[in-house]
Amino acid sequence: MNRFILVLLLSISSLFGVEFHSYEEALKLQEKTKKIIMIDVIRTGCHYCEDMEKKVFQNRVMAEWLDKRFIAVKMNLDKEELPLGIKVDFTPTFYFLNSEKAIVKKIPGSWSIEDFKDLTKDIK
Repeated sequence: MNRFILVLLLSISSLFGVEFHSYEEALKLQEKTKKIIMIDVIRTGCHYCEDMEKKVFQNRVMAEWLDKRFIAVKMNLDKEELPLGIKVDFTPTFYFLNSEKAIVKKIPGSWSIEDFKDLTKDIK
């Protein structure tokens, strides 16, 4: 019963926001789907990171748009070591990795839905 409730809650939450995965999960999903991995690098207490979460990633329409194109990963600099020797000057910063684990695009900063969609629409 508890497992059913957890699955139900996770399913419902994905209807309202971007589904974020661990980096390890994303690598496995990428093998199957060939989607680009989007790493959202944040810090605890980062006002701009919180703005992106609330205004962009929790928007249902934008979440669907992003989930269709990318495998989203959220990594907190205060708690996790970044993969591939990635260095971050400020948060949030977004890194997009192809299936060869090469960074195909880096987007620093906090953006509106329209601007973030425009910045990410051509990433393949």
